[in-house]
Amino acid sequence: MKKKWLSYPYLVWMAIFIVIPSLLILFYAFTVKDDQGFRFSLENFYRFCNPIFFSVLFKSLWLALLSTFVCLIVGYPVALILSSKEYSKKTTMSLLFIIPMWMNFLLRTYAWLTLLEKNGIINSVLSFFHLPTINILYTNGAVILGMVYNFLPFMILPIYTVLMKIDNKLVEAAQDLGGNWLTVFKRVILPLSLPGVMSGLTMVFMPAVTTFVISKLLGGAQYTLIGNLIERQFLTVYDWNFGAAISIIMMIFILISIAIMSRFDEDKGGGAALW
Repeated sequence: MKKKWLSYPYLVWMAIFIVIPSLLILFYAFTVKDDQGFRFSLENFYRFCNPIFFSVLFKSLWLALLSTFVCLIVGYPVALILSSKEYSKKTTMSLLFIIPMWMNFLLRTYAWLTLLEKNGIINSVLSFFHLPTINILYTNGAVILGMVYNFLPFMILPIYTVLMKIDNKLVEAAQDLGGNWLTVFKRVILPLSLPGVMSGLTMVFMPAVTTFVISKLLGGAQYTLIGNLIERQFLTVYDWNFGAAISIIMMIFILISIAIMSRFDEDKGGGAALW
């Protein structure tokens, strides 16, 4: 590519919307404002050492890990089905997961309010059949359900992409050597699909641990995760310094997730190294 000028618009875009905002976050995180202006300080990070904030962080990580695990348990079999050459309705099934993503994220989450509220559709159906109603709204279960619903496609698509690239001759060779379906899956399919699994885990965990819309709508106004805490610092309390410090802490967790994913990158051997 000799025409490097073609990349200039993208470089300008990155500078305006990535580099400059990141520098502003770093500036606010490591400074405090007093009568004399801004001065360098680690006070914002010391404030986060409060046990209350640690409990919010732990709760956010726990719910994000749990929702990521549920997405993996549900998404991997779906990806296997979609990648199967014998399954004739894979196009229809793919559309069922992709079409909801065309809707606004906020609207999709609001739809669950209609389903889960006390007089919602689910409880109306249960009442019609004289079954006990459920009170799942404004609980951890509702938040996890919202996360799984919104982020499940981000688990399915990377795994599906990797499974489609697996040479079917490897599966046939393992079967010819006497391997049953469990052995073939454990020794061939699963190791080769690990790059997609790690990509899916990262793509689900990162938005799940920082979400604030899902927890705010399905968890209630008093439900606080780390994303809600950051949102309140910027939009309600107007303590941008502390909000930026929390954002830096979350960036560290995201970078750790990316580092873990890079270890299983396909170009470095990925799951094949587990053979």
